[in-house]
Amino acid sequence: MRRWIAIWKPERYHGPGGRKRNFFEGWYFKSVDRRGKHAVAVIPGVSLGGSTQTAHAFIQFVEAGCGRAGYFRFPLSEFRSAMSDFRVAIGPNRFSLDRLILDLADGPRRVRGELRFSGMIPWPVRFFSPGVMGWYAFVPFMECYHGVLSFDHAIDGFLEIDGHRSDFSGGRGYIEKDWGRSMPAAWIWMQSNHFLEQGVSLFGSIAKIPWRGNFFTGFIFGFLHHGRVHRFATYTGARIVSLAEDGKRISLEVADRRHGLEISADRRAGVDLPAPLLGEMSARVRETLRSSIAVRFFQRSGSGRRETIFSGTGEHAGLEFVGDIAVLKNGLPLKNCR
Repeated sequence: MRRWIAIWKPERYHGPGGRKRNFFEGWYFKSVDRRGKHAVAVIPGVSLGGSTQTAHAFIQFVEAGCGRAGYFRFPLSEFRSAMSDFRVAIGPNRFSLDRLILDLADGPRRVRGELRFSGMIPWPVRFFSPGVMGWYAFVPFMECYHGVLSFDHAIDGFLEIDGHRSDFSGGRGYIEKDWGRSMPAAWIWMQSNHFLEQGVSLFGSIAKIPWRGNFFTGFIFGFLHHGRVHRFATYTGARIVSLAEDGKRISLEVADRRHGLEISADRRAGVDLPAPLLGEMSARVRETLRSSIAVRFFQRSGSGRRETIFSGTGEHAGLEFVGDIAVLKNGLPLKNCR
């Protein structure tokens, strides 16, 4: 029963219910200060692999400016979560939709402080489409589930990193999460809410989705503009019109009958982070918070004309290319993966 209730609350912890092995869950808090000088990602989570000896909680801390990341490991017994909403504690650290409190130490590394969030704009949750997963949220055998908890929000507070205090008041933030068995074998992920026009935010993901012995290329894009989230996804009837990648740049177009997005994303230097494979944090992913994403949002007419509604470039962008991207270019039809 708890699992079914949690479907309409993607932000909360989904681990309860006897799931003791081959499971992971992690939340992703991205915060950029008002001047764009400091950009950090905080990733709390839990890893339940094939052995109880390796099960643990963790907090990853990524600094964009110096390209440095830290992995703070905690006994699983120090992970605590509320049952009805998203409130997670890992040791002395606290996480919720309206704040995070950090008190991390590992040798000479020390991160402490509090960031408070307001004005959250989540992916809409509807009865038959409970969040970013759409109706796929009801499928019990998905390899990985996803949630966008805040496209954009205001930040107040500070972080002290190795003795250096950074003021994040007046900055902007973004929150998402993943849970399941493993991250996909191949995927593209991108996000930015730092456009010249405040209140604009882009999230997008294209991934190889296992499906009953085969796989398909699934995708989800959300574009926040003037307070509305425009959704382009496998389950909304949108399609990937084009996709090209050369290792440093992703160019793509996604569209439905009324609107479309043209996107060009440039990847810059990043850091390698642990990622889940069958619950274990044994895979690696290259994460950057310093990329840029050029976006054109347009409206389509019956005559084939495209009227530009928005055009701009998002900075401090997160961007990942993982696995064999060529597999994703096959589009939506099912392909045999045996």
